Order: sequence, then structure tokens, then C-alpha cells
Amino acid sequence: MSSRATQLAAKAFTRRTLLKGAAAAGTLAAAGPFIARAASGELKVFAWSGYISPEMLADFEKKTGIKPSLTEYATNDELLNQLRASGGAGFDIIMPTVDRVPNYVEYELVQPLDESKVKFDGCIDSAVKGSAGMGGVVAGKRYLAPSDWGTEAIAYDGSAANLKYGEASYGDLWKPEYKGRVTVRGHSSLIGIALWLESQGKLPHPVREQFTEEKKARANFDAIIKVASENKASVGQFWSNENEAQGAFRTNGCVIGQTWDSSAASLGKEKLPVKFLAPKEGALAWMEGFCVTKGAKNLAQAYEWINWYYTPEAGAMYSNHTSINTTSKGAEAHLSDFNKAFFAAAYPGDALDKLWWWPIQEAWYVSIRNEYQDRFLAA
Repeated sequence: MSSRATQLAAKAFTRRTLLKGAAAAGTLAAAGPFIARAASGELKVFAWSGYISPEMLADFEKKTGIKPSLTEYATNDELLNQLRASGGAGFDIIMPTVDRVPNYVEYELVQPLDESKVKFDGCIDSAVKGSAGMGGVVAGKRYLAPSDWGTEAIAYDGSAANLKYGEASYGDLWKPEYKGRVTVRGHSSLIGIALWLESQGKLPHPVREQFTEEKKARANFDAIIKVASENKASVGQFWSNENEAQGAFRTNGCVIGQTWDSSAASLGKEKLPVKFLAPKEGALAWMEGFCVTKGAKNLAQAYEWINWYYTPEAGAMYSNHTSINTTSKGAEAHLSDFNKAFFAAAYPGDALDKLWWWPIQEAWYVSIRNEYQDRFLAA
């Protein structure tokens, strides 16, 4: 798919389209009841750290008779490197972000899904359609079954910062009053700076164009890294996973940062005064899903996992555990009051219409991105 088509697909995909898709198909009745079949064997799941709860594993085993084992990773790069080292073997199901799926296809680490075996009627329609243009379908073959979507935006301690929707900006992180008390992730904070600079007309090329051409990527990153390096002293802690992002607020003195929604939600569940808000430039939005590895030994069980997840109850277990939006139809009826309130506060007004969906990140771009990230970390 062309980069232009990819951009249009991403721009058109918002939580509202997800909810409209769910409403059009109905809620609980849309997916139909999950029918446990006589099954056996095991399933090896490789998923993001903190995403799959013991409750989910137990429910899957109870419903299917399949014994799941879980291994966790902290970053997309960790997942990719692990699979490349094993040639796509060792696990049955993995959970990459949709924009990175073409990387796994390029290295022949995943296999196309047999769509006849996936109960996509249990997944919100717009997630299935939208994921195709974001990397879930490569060369006409679907490799990803969408599982969830979430954002990276501004987390802040409400007792130390007062942010308002429509005014809050990625640029707020670099205000003098927060010097030494900011937490960010290396590579994604550079995109936050890019969007801030773009809004001021200070970036050589539109942000999305840097994902399509190396010359434009380097020109933009040269401008971005200058600002990032000048503000390096503001960073109290860099994070690369959930535990580090939460620890920055919990124990390391940070009061504002660019984090995942789930990081802020976890701190809120601990009754800490940490809030989460989409900035005026748009929250960075991503989608994740399930892929079947090339070397999967438990293929039938892998499809059982996907179909179990596409039930209202399983999807709600996932969202209530992570505070990340599930793609399972009907799950909203089972969400906790905390999560309902968290989502409403994080995305007020037109925030959902301004979500900034990550474009496909091809291997050449990831290499350049990591190069500039390392320069920021070493500045």
C-alpha cells in the first residue's frame, strides 16, 4: 500500500470509528457466545510485559482446555531480535505493534493468518479494516489480528502541574520549571518534539514525510536532535518499559513526562495524583495485535487464543487489567468505573479526532531512528 494510502487509513481510524463499528454490529450479541471446544495441548505466548494477566491465562485454559505459558518482552526491538535469533521459532503467538509487522514479514518470522479460522466477527470492524493500511496486511496477505490500541501522551502529577486540554503541548515537557523532573522514552520523545516543532513551522519537512524518505528523515532528525540535546538536562529519567515509566513518578521524582496511557493508569490505580492528557498536537496512537510465528508448533491452539480473545469478557479482562482499549466487541459493557473515567479524562473534546497514528516504520527508518535516539541518550 502506498504511503499516501497508509496516511489516509491512519487518519481515518479513531476510537470513535471503533465505537461506531461496535454500535453498528451490536454489543454483547454481536460476537456471539464463546463456545469452548474440546481441546488440549499447550500454547506459547510471547507478549508485552504486564499485558496478559494470570486471570486471563486461567480463563483461557478453563474455556479451551489448552495450557498457556507466557513469556514477556519490554520493547518491539526486543521481540524482533529474539525472533530473529531463533528464526521465528520458540513461540506460537506474538503481539507486535501493527506498524512493525512488515519488519517481521521481511525477515520471514511470521506466517499469513488463515482468515477462515479467525472469528473476526468478534473484533470491531473498523479495527480489522483500519489495521490493513497500517501494516497488518502485507502484499495482500493478513498477518495481524488486531487486539488493542492505545496512546502515548502527557502524564503529569496534578499536584505539581496544571495542564488543560487544548493548551497542553509536547513542548510543556521542556519548560524550565520541570528541569530534572521529566521522564521520556528516547525514540518516541523525538517524535513528540517533532510534532511540537511542526506546529510552530520549525521542521524542514512534515513529520509523516520523514517515514517515507531517508533524506527527509535525516533533515528532520537533525533539527529534532538539536532541540532534544539542548533540553537533555530536563530529563530526570529515561524509560523503555512500563516499570521504568511508573518508577519515574513513583520513586524517582518526576512530575511530568511522555508515557503510555497504561503507565499513567497504573499509577492512578495506586491513588497517586498522576493524570494523563492528550496534547494539542495529538496523542501518539498505536495498535497491537496477534501474529502467528513462522515456527509455531501449536497452530490450532494459536487460533483458539485469538478467538477466545475476541469475546466481550476476555477483551474486558484485558482492558481492566491494562487500561488499554481492546478491539473485542461488547467489552465496553464490562469495563470498570475507573477505566471509563480514565478514558474520558484522557481524551476530552476533539482529542480522539486528533490521534496521531504511527506510520509503518520500515527497517531503514528504524535504523535511523535508533541512531538519533542513541545520540540523544548520549548527549
